[in-house]
Amino acid sequence: MLTIDVHAHVGVPAVETLIADEPGLAAQRAVEAASLGPATLAYNAAHMGEIVAPLMDLDVRLAAMDAARVDVQAVSPMPLPHTWAPPELADRIATVVNGAVAAFCARRPERLLGIGTVSLQHPKQAVAQLEAAVREYGLRGVQISTSAGPGRELDDPALEEFWAAAEELGAAVLIHPWGCTLGERLNSYYLFNSVGNPVETSLALSRIVYSGLLERHPDLRIWSAHGGGYLASYAVRADHAWHARADARTTTEPPSALLRRTFVDSLVYTPEQLRHLVSVMGAGQVTLGSDYPFDMGVEDPVDRLEAAGFDAATVAAVRGGNAARLLGLPEADRPLGEPR
Repeated sequence: MLTIDVHAHVGVPAVETLIADEPGLAAQRAVEAASLGPATLAYNAAHMGEIVAPLMDLDVRLAAMDAARVDVQAVSPMPLPHTWAPPELADRIATVVNGAVAAFCARRPERLLGIGTVSLQHPKQAVAQLEAAVREYGLRGVQISTSAGPGRELDDPALEEFWAAAEELGAAVLIHPWGCTLGERLNSYYLFNSVGNPVETSLALSRIVYSGLLERHPDLRIWSAHGGGYLASYAVRADHAWHARADARTTTEPPSALLRRTFVDSLVYTPEQLRHLVSVMGAGQVTLGSDYPFDMGVEDPVDRLEAAGFDAATVAAVRGGNAARLLGLPEADRPLGEPR
């Protein structure tokens, strides 16, 4: 069984060049600056300088993978959504990103699998971009943010065609947050990430679960970063609402059952938290994740998995079997427990 890290990133400098003079980028950065606060902005600038080589240098990446005992990385672009981009520019961004990710992974295809991007703010274009990512670039799926831009959540009916296409193509859809819509309330202590990211993921997954999307499209392969945010830690509250209130009973199955149709990564840091995550999600839905090469990630995801004290079957599933199913690899095993 291959050891597969589903959560790793690569930089695409060509996109930064493409959008450098766009007013939408300036507006986005102003919003982020207000949410991050001056201390985090300064820290991030220094940190980005430190990780240029890990993001871009293939040899540095492979050495880090070997040290971590990781055979394969699923490589996705840095999670910087461009929801402000108008249609023509959005297509150019997707083309540049998906081409760059595919080219980077093609240098060592036995060790790297590509995850692309789409412009969800333009739903029709997103479908075409998804199809091109899978069929033309050979990518295993796409990474999206926790919304499709201002005023459009992931359960928006306008995205139905996108979700149907992802199911038909067997493409993994990786949900990765970038900051939080709580804005300036998070502008100290790096709350932008430590609180904001899991809040956004929890909200995005909740809307997906309650909307019935997973019942309409039972073969969707949806994955979320950072253990799925806070939702897995308190899914019992969602279940209580589903049982207690008619306005929350929008699906045939309770929220926790539908949440277990999705995948999450193992990036929850401690053995205790990982054991809880597996108990909630099921041993067949948790994948290895490092968040390479960022400082909120870990350099030893396999060691941390082994430290949790799972049985051999669970370790094998989290270490690579579940990721193989998520990404549609021929090595994929059947999920543990009841088949879907």
